[in-house]
Amino acid sequence: MKESVLHQESRMLKGLQEYLREFVYGGIDGAVTTFAVVAGAVGAGLDPLIIIILGFANLFADGLSMSIGAYLSSKSEKENYRKHKRIEYWEVEHLPGKEREEIEEIYRQKGFEGDLLQQVVDVIVSDKDRWVNEMMKDELNMMEESKSPFKIGLATLISFIIVGFIPLTVYVWDYFYPASFDVFFWTCLLTGVAFLVVGTLKSWANQTGILKSLLETLSLGLVAALVAYYVGDFLEAFLLQ
Repeated sequence: MKESVLHQESRMLKGLQEYLREFVYGGIDGAVTTFAVVAGAVGAGLDPLIIIILGFANLFADGLSMSIGAYLSSKSEKENYRKHKRIEYWEVEHLPGKEREEIEEIYRQKGFEGDLLQQVVDVIVSDKDRWVNEMMKDELNMMEESKSPFKIGLATLISFIIVGFIPLTVYVWDYFYPASFDVFFWTCLLTGVAFLVVGTLKSWANQTGILKSLLETLSLGLVAALVAYYVGDFLEAFLLQ
């Protein structure tokens, strides 16, 4: 019983790790875009209630848009892979001589020659599935995506909303429980922490240095916020002068 529970937990953890990349990039996009909306609204001197409305509108509309885009992109890649695989099966079936020559050329470029080359080719072409898989990988440079398009879209949506809500947290709190502190300052602080967490996850997902990942993520958020803030400030000054 205990081993069964541990096995289920292990499978769940592996599943979460498999979609970590989608979670990371959905979270980065959610934090950046929502924080940019908040910064732009603050720069324009908008009322906190309007900031909350704009923030939530962006959070759900952009989150849904990004998740649909991720789903459709993954689905399109799978369909494209299957289409080319069907073509390769047809060619193996109807043009075996030409396809065998292509396998020979592929393995000749890898350094095989003479009898060894022919033995390797014989083994490959003796099984159509193996033959087609070799053509997909070595001729077309295509690898089949094992992840579910639906789960990719779902992971993107969940992370976008969870991380993207952080820049709005202090404003929502202030709306229900009016505070005496600087709301925008604490929003910047919390969003910075969110960027640090997501940046750390990004380094794990991409197997890159953690410091580089943190700096990239923080820089991205800072640039987006500064641009949005000063655009909002400029438009407020220009339109209300």
